[in-house]
Amino acid sequence: MGMSSHHTVQKGAWFCVQRDSSKKSAAGKMAEKMMSLSRKNHLKSLLLQIGKELLEEEAREAKEEKIRYMKENCPDLSLPQCTPDIQELCRQLHKQIDLVDEERYDVEMKVKKCNKEIDDLKMKVQDLNGRFKKPTLRRVRMSADAMLAALLGSKHKVSLDLRANLKQVKKELKEEEKQTGDWRKNIEDKAGMDGRKKIFEKEA
Repeated sequence: MGMSSHHTVQKGAWFCVQRDSSKKSAAGKMAEKMMSLSRKNHLKSLLLQIGKELLEEEAREAKEEKIRYMKENCPDLSLPQCTPDIQELCRQLHKQIDLVDEERYDVEMKVKKCNKEIDDLKMKVQDLNGRFKKPTLRRVRMSADAMLAALLGSKHKVSLDLRANLKQVKKELKEEEKQTGDWRKNIEDKAGMDGRKKIFEKEA
């Protein structure tokens, strides 16, 4: 009994030690994980700061290179004798600019005034249209002669009497019928010995 109880106590103690060691290892892993995340964020901030400094350095170098290139290829003008003339020309140009600006202002004011007058006249016309009613149009029958007279005026007199023209055509056709006569009768007269005799007598 004494040996078995002692063995049981040793076994329980061993399990306790194993449990404590597993807890400590888990806590150590969590601590390592937390430290790795904080270290990662710290490294990220450092990288961002280094990148920002590099970009600023590149921009500064580009600006200095631009200034150096301009000084080498575009030197400063040295015009000690022409300086007064240039200043006088600039004064004249400024005066002309002022005059043109004044004229532009005057023209703009005139245009605004004209636009206001046009708007007022439009309002008056609208008022007049509202006062007077438009008359109702009626359909009027007109002959062709009346329409031509209205279009061409009183100086031009044109007649479109179709019936008179038709009657005249009929009369002309009757006259032509009278002149031609019966063609069969003419052929019978010319046929035979009598007809040949008549033709011979006419030729003689």
